[in-house]
Parts: sequence; structure tokens; C-alpha cells
Amino acid sequence: MDGRAVDVETLRRFELGLDPLNPGKSAIPARVIGYGEISTIFEIEEPSLAGLAFKRLPVFRSTKEMDDYEELFREYRSVLTEGAGIRVPWQNTARVVPGTGNGVVYCMQEKMAPGSFCHQLLHALDDGTILALFRAVLGEMKKVWDFNASQDRLEVAVDAQLSNWALLGDAPPEKAAGAGNALAYIDTSTPFIRVMGKERLNTELFLRSAPSFLVWLVRLFFLEDVVSRYYDPRLAVIDLVANLYKEGRADLVEPFIAEGNSFFARSAPRPGVKPLTLKEVRSYYREDAFIWRLYLSLRRLDRFLHRQVLKKPYPYILPGKIRR
Repeated sequence: MDGRAVDVETLRRFELGLDPLNPGKSAIPARVIGYGEISTIFEIEEPSLAGLAFKRLPVFRSTKEMDDYEELFREYRSVLTEGAGIRVPWQNTARVVPGTGNGVVYCMQEKMAPGSFCHQLLHALDDGTILALFRAVLGEMKKVWDFNASQDRLEVAVDAQLSNWALLGDAPPEKAAGAGNALAYIDTSTPFIRVMGKERLNTELFLRSAPSFLVWLVRLFFLEDVVSRYYDPRLAVIDLVANLYKEGRADLVEPFIAEGNSFFARSAPRPGVKPLTLKEVRSYYREDAFIWRLYLSLRRLDRFLHRQVLKKPYPYILPGKIRR
């Protein structure tokens, strides 16, 4: 992190005047610029915060929880950049502790150029260049796997779907797409780090955004599987390829599978990696899409119950409709 000053006072004013249901109607308006499965990405329409993209995590019940998360956020970013050689944009965190309710950590980073995100480039480049872009992303993933193989104590992972990578620099996308060093990884707000096989991230934090009547089910059946998939190179690539369905480029699934299998044949991070198949990628996507569609529907129900039945504020900014 390069020492850029963060206008925490404006963030406090933003938090106090936030309308989670309609961020654009907040006292300081926010404009939604992207959705994840759990979080919403937005920019705050205030000059002192211009050029930044934000994620808001209103899940912390103590100062220690905030300290631990922010320390892990910095460590993860450091391991990715200094250990694995992954490039990331400028990033930082800031906290706001309101008078009531959970503490809030804002994860912020330099806003990337419009059209630089790899999932957007799926609709802007020719298929040959898109395959070169996919090879570049695989090359970045290999840096992570090579780092993990280089020592016994520490293991990191990335959520490598195309929406989490962006091209850096001024080169036209069709020229930069094949250059691995032109890619930046943007999703460091979920710091996947294991020490001696034990997850450092307090995953219970992320259960707090789940509906209370669903927490036990998510913890029992889904949480470990969702986190562990990113540490498994083969599952991580399947997840990446399966996201093509969500991005409206199902026609690229088979070429990506062939490219992924070619990659593993040359550079498998461990012996005996089985080839990917179209059947399992389809099956993976259907199951994954069902899980996240159900999860979001239940979160919307939870918001309705909070606001209309219990007459309590609902603190989370939910994603809008996600095309699948």
C-alpha cells in the first residue's frame, strides 16, 4: 500500500447516511458498479473518494475482529504480491464504528479502467485473443500454486473467475491479453490463507450476512466446500470455466476445457490431475448457480422480514438481479 491518505471522516458520514436498499439515495450517494455473490461493489460520489471502488463489510462485533481481519487483509495482499508475484491495484481498508450495530470495514481499491475487466473482454475480443487471455490467467494461477509448492507452512488461494482480473496499462486489450504481467487480481477482500492446513480467515464473519434461519445450513453443508474449492487447482479451473455460462459465453466452454487440459498436461501443480470434462463443468455450474440463486433469494426474504415484519434496519447492500 502506497500511503495514499484515506478520507475516513467522509466514510463515517457516508455510513451514517447510507440507505442500504437504495444506495443512490443515501445522504452521500453511491453508485453500484458491480456485484459479487455476496458483496456489492460501488463508488461514493464525493470528490475526496473519487477514483476508488468500495466493498462494505458490516459484520464485526468487536475491535479485535476488525484488527484481525485488517491484519489478514494486509498479509494476504503481501503474500500474493511479494511471495507469488501477483499484481494488485492500490488497496486499503478503513473502519467505521457506528453508535449501534456491527462495526464496518470498508475495503477500497483503485478503480480500474472501464472495459479492462476480463469478463467484459469476453464480449469485446475475438475468440483467439480471449483464449490468450485465459492462458494468461492460468499463468497467474500457476504463480500461486508454485508458491504453495515452494514451502510447507503457508498456502494461499485466489478466486480466479474472470471478473476478478483486469488488464493494466495503456496497451490495447488485443495486444495485452497474452501478457501475464499485464493482469491484476482485484478480489483481496476474502483473504484465503492457510497455515499448516488451518484456515486463517474467520469464515464465521461471512455467515453473519446470511439469514439467521439459514446459518446452520450454510455452515454444515456449503461453507467448507466453497472455501476449499479455491485451494484445489483442478476445482479452481473448473470454477473459472463454468463461469462462462454466467457470462453468456457458453460457446467458449469447450475451447476453455481443451486449453485447461493442455495447461495441466504441461504444468500440472501435482501429478495425476484428471482432465476436465464438459459433463462435470456443466454439472458444477448448475449446482453452483442453484446454491447462489437460493442464497440470494433467502437473503432478500430476510431483508423483507427485517424491514416489514420486525421493523428493524437491514444493514447489507444486496446484489441486484444476477444473470445466470
